[in-house]
Amino acid sequence: MGEQMFAEDKILIGCNENTEVFLLPKLANRHGLIAGATGTGKTITLKTLAESFSDLGVPVFLADMKGDISGLAKLGSETDKIKTNVEKYGLAAKGFKYEAYPVEFWDLFGEKGLPVRVTLSEMGPTLLSKILNLSEAQEGVLDIVFKVADEESLLIIDLKDLKSMINHVVENKDQYESQYGAIAEKSANTILRSLLKMEDQGGNDFFGEPALELGDFMKLDDNGKGVINVLDAQKLSLSPEIYSTFLLWMLSNLYQTLPEVGDMDKPKFVFFFDEAHLLFDDMSPEFGKKVEQIVRLIRSKGVGLYFISQSPADIPDDILAQLGNRVQHALHAYTPKDQKAVKVAAETFRPNPEFDTASVISELGIGQALVSVLEEGGVPSIVQKVDIVPPQSYIGAIDDAMRSELINLSELKPKYWEALDAMSAYEMLLEKIDSNPNVESEVAQVDKEIIEEAKVEVEKQEEVSTPEPQQQAPSAGGILGDVLGSVLGGQQPASGKKAKKTPQQKALEKAASQAVNTATREVTKGIMRGIFGQMK
Repeated sequence: MGEQMFAEDKILIGCNENTEVFLLPKLANRHGLIAGATGTGKTITLKTLAESFSDLGVPVFLADMKGDISGLAKLGSETDKIKTNVEKYGLAAKGFKYEAYPVEFWDLFGEKGLPVRVTLSEMGPTLLSKILNLSEAQEGVLDIVFKVADEESLLIIDLKDLKSMINHVVENKDQYESQYGAIAEKSANTILRSLLKMEDQGGNDFFGEPALELGDFMKLDDNGKGVINVLDAQKLSLSPEIYSTFLLWMLSNLYQTLPEVGDMDKPKFVFFFDEAHLLFDDMSPEFGKKVEQIVRLIRSKGVGLYFISQSPADIPDDILAQLGNRVQHALHAYTPKDQKAVKVAAETFRPNPEFDTASVISELGIGQALVSVLEEGGVPSIVQKVDIVPPQSYIGAIDDAMRSELINLSELKPKYWEALDAMSAYEMLLEKIDSNPNVESEVAQVDKEIIEEAKVEVEKQEEVSTPEPQQQAPSAGGILGDVLGSVLGGQQPASGKKAKKTPQQKALEKAASQAVNTATREVTKGIMRGIFGQMK
């Protein structure tokens, strides 16, 4: 919390009349759990730990599900409860002081933070298949689609790229099946339906460029504090598939890209998974084993993972067993299911002979918790009932004006704010379809009257126009070619001079422009029918 405590290289989590509970930074990458019913103080614990890691120079990522975590960026202020605990436990002498923390705001929808985007090529077919809950046959088709894209240098950046590639592979399956195996049209249609559902949840905002570079999450400010990356998830929480997709991609990407560092004095990065049950709901056993493996091995990359949920029962046992640092807020035992959850929570702690853990869990007040952390040698400490140390930043949400100002001041805004739509699979397949004779025959019938009218106007203009000797001859294609070139590409006539337009030329340009625009609309319609026809 303050200089004196960090000189001792400890993070103070909570206190009671007899003891203080510290988290050892060198064991913080052994992961942790923050659990408790809604309104019992999980957010306070989250903010306190995030501040403490930041003070240690450790960057942090967390999701703001209700908007109140944004107060990390604002100077804290005294409340009666904070004042009582600061005085009761002598926190001022331990370095407690009100302050603001370096915060970078992110938002998948680009409304309350910098946009977060990921390319589908980066995500890959395996992770995407698990997220979409595809069958083995459907996963096989998706894998073929990505392999064809790689072989033909067709980048799959966003959802329209992927849909285009799926239709392309199905339409040309006779060409690909000999090399890659059977391509079931039924499986392809199922994948397309799943992608439509993902679109409805915000997938078009999430998948795209510029793609997030996780290195931008791992920064320090000018004072050496770790930057706290806050993902606004108020709207995102209504799209659980997209939310879990992003968190699982982050976890997988961190594991794959970070180097092995072995034992460190403190983590390189700490990642808080709020609403952790969304990660594990409907997860297949096979994929659950993969996640469990990553959780087990990622600590050697210097990453600490902290899961936040209402009950330990929300976390699969294999993963729960790896969470050595635990903070349990109150759970209510109103129903048999609640009573079972309380029992599970109590059994995760090393017992304290001074009280019955299960009974205390139901009696904890707001801001109180049962805490057990790993001690030297990696042994869990005896569980203690404590008051959680209050945050030093503002408790509550910041206003929109302050948030906007901080976003505008971000050094990363020029990098991420504007979306890019680079040449990728969708556009490249459009070019192929554009050369399809069926599409060309449709376009050939479009607005012939307008085009013929333009030609008549050209002939009239050429009859009355006598070029001066010093003028250059019209470029290839005549005046119509020049005008169409101007409409399509902003080209000037071949003379290079911007001559004053006659009424006839203005009429000609208008007619040609109408023809081009109409033809373009019809080409687009034909293309769309070609690409998305199978989605009906």
